[in-house]
Amino acid sequence: MQNKLTISLRLIVGLLVLLFALVACQGPPPTQYLLEVTREVTVVVVATATPEGNIDTATVPDETSTVTSTPQPNATPTPVALTVEVAGENALPNPIFNAVTVAEQRFENGRMFYLRPTDEIWVLEFGDDSSSGIWTIHEDNFEEGMPEFDPNIEAPTGLFQPERGFGKLWRENVEVGDGLGWALEAEQGHVTTYSYVYGGEINDNNVYVQGPGYHTIDSIHGGTFIFDESNSTWRFEPDEGQ
Repeated sequence: MQNKLTISLRLIVGLLVLLFALVACQGPPPTQYLLEVTREVTVVVVATATPEGNIDTATVPDETSTVTSTPQPNATPTPVALTVEVAGENALPNPIFNAVTVAEQRFENGRMFYLRPTDEIWVLEFGDDSSSGIWTIHEDNFEEGMPEFDPNIEAPTGLFQPERGFGKLWRENVEVGDGLGWALEAEQGHVTTYSYVYGGEINDNNVYVQGPGYHTIDSIHGGTFIFDESNSTWRFEPDEGQ
């Protein structure tokens, strides 16, 4: 049974590879992101931008552990994509739209996102309410082989101690841990839509001068988080009818 399944998977992969090779002849090659579904199972998510600016994705089995995205330095917030396309004369660069792998976890007083392409943890703390607040960016310093959690920390009933990269930051950074409180659930990994809208201006020489822009990430629970570089804040916009 296992041999038949392996052969079937390889046949599917072969057909998909042939299909994407044919598609690649007609436009830019798709971008691949490795998504760890469990410790034993990984899949590659293929994201292709369409001429209309939408994102088409397909998921295919994969036995490798190669990640094609390159982590970026943890300085100021940076777009996940590596290229800038200018829309036209006297226009700002076109916004970036991409499919990215993230992990997401809700807390008593905020939320955490892990962005795999940049290897960063974005911390969202509530402000006056749960729909906006302060946004900070932290490097993910967790490495395989490190303790995934602290067995001496016992969460209250119904709450959770964050684990792995989230947990390391939560335990070692007092401001983050105290600000967020306990986790409301285990972290959830998923492939989501990311965008970056450029700020700045076109100067008198018709040269683009970059300024603060904003990022967006669609939540696994619905709605979109918007991250403003100009003041390091975030806000939440629910889906229609949410």
